[in-house]
Amino acid sequence: MTRLAILCPGQGAQQRAMFDKLTGESAAEDALAQAAAVFGQDPRTWIRTAANDAWFENRFAQPLLCSTMLATWAVLRPQLPAPAVFAGYSVGELAAYGCAGALGVAETVRLAQERAACMDAASDGAAGLAAVLGLGRMRIEALCREHGVEIAIVNAPDHFILGGPTARLDAMLAEVGAQAVTARRLPVAAPAHTSWLRAASATFAAALARSALTAPAVPVVAGISGAPVRDRATAIATLAAQLSTTVDWAACMQATYEMGARVFLELGPGSALTRMLRERYADVAARSVDEFHSLHGVRDWVRQQLA
Repeated sequence: MTRLAILCPGQGAQQRAMFDKLTGESAAEDALAQAAAVFGQDPRTWIRTAANDAWFENRFAQPLLCSTMLATWAVLRPQLPAPAVFAGYSVGELAAYGCAGALGVAETVRLAQERAACMDAASDGAAGLAAVLGLGRMRIEALCREHGVEIAIVNAPDHFILGGPTARLDAMLAEVGAQAVTARRLPVAAPAHTSWLRAASATFAAALARSALTAPAVPVVAGISGAPVRDRATAIATLAAQLSTTVDWAACMQATYEMGARVFLELGPGSALTRMLRERYADVAARSVDEFHSLHGVRDWVRQQLA
């Protein structure tokens, strides 16, 4: 039987229209009202009036992303067959627990705020992430040793996100030059998923322990390993460790595939996760909510693929 996996993206694709498909959806209105109570105002109003690129700051980006994914899923959940597994990329892993029923909307958004705050507190602001595509693991590891940066995320055998101090990342990118297909800085102002954020992991673990997080009703794959998580203790440990440990997204994709998922829906914004899936697995049907004109179209596509 064909199974469904729900993917929750990380930071990078936020934009003013990210809530537009939720207009007129009563289930979304309820979720967004809960998010607004934590965020301080309706996130749709905030993003329409915010200064350009303010939504890339951690303190705004992380609660905004969780808000839109949870509101989108609140609309789609009763209209679709139950997923077999959830997976989330970086902060998307926290949203995945909300979508999987382990956290309420308000609690997820509050934890997203705490996650952003502890990441910012552990970073001096002169650090971040860079994407390098087209070089193998051995070359990447050599570059990391040479420049004093770390692998933050493994997306594929030749696709890596590296993290570290800004000056070191810039020096590495200058050396890579034409060697790589892509080599660029990302709009994230913290060296997420590297050892520079060990203090953030400890702080966030305490916040998760105080939270109402429960065992997910559907497994969520751990970002650091791809292992399915089914209990509260493991969820706390892996969500906290993820801040200062390499995220193995390639292993997450492999795990969901091995669990029988062949239909993948990315809640958006953006479609980076589905593009990576389609490149790696020829037999999957993978699309992002952002690729559709409406949530009705999303529902009809998923139902058709699972029929």
